[in-house]
Amino acid sequence: MEQATSRAELYDQLIRDLEATLEGIDDDVAAMATVACLVYQRVPGVSFAGFYRRVAPGLLRIGPYQGPLGCLEIPFARGVCGAAARERATQLVPDVHAFPGHIACDEGARSEIVVPVVDAHGEVAAVLDLDSHLPANFDGRDQDGLERLVRALAPRLTHRSPPALAS
Repeated sequence: MEQATSRAELYDQLIRDLEATLEGIDDDVAAMATVACLVYQRVPGVSFAGFYRRVAPGLLRIGPYQGPLGCLEIPFARGVCGAAARERATQLVPDVHAFPGHIACDEGARSEIVVPVVDAHGEVAAVLDLDSHLPANFDGRDQDGLERLVRALAPRLTHRSPPALAS
């Protein structure tokens, strides 16, 4: 895998690697885990990269991720992830402490970007969440690249509901 020289090239390479790695694979967990791993390893300054999956109306639950322990559940009404899911729009937050209702899953996080993953029916299937211990680590180049990455991922997700727990 070649070394990227700019943020745009970095995301172009991530998309190529994602498509090559997942060729022939039809598994939501494998797809999300692959994205989380690639992003965590390659995007500079990332301290957490992972997915929160929509598991019920207005509720996200932790999915595949890399980094410190994430929050287990996030309602759409709270935090940066909830705002991305609720508004179906990327949230680019240079200072998480200035974001109303920010949830401090990782006390060291200083900046964050969250991209909604919208399925073929226009529903939020998940959000891709990246945190950094650096202030203002993410910018418009990251937003563009991550939105392109999520668009490449979305058709691979079937968004099956998790199995019901036996009582």
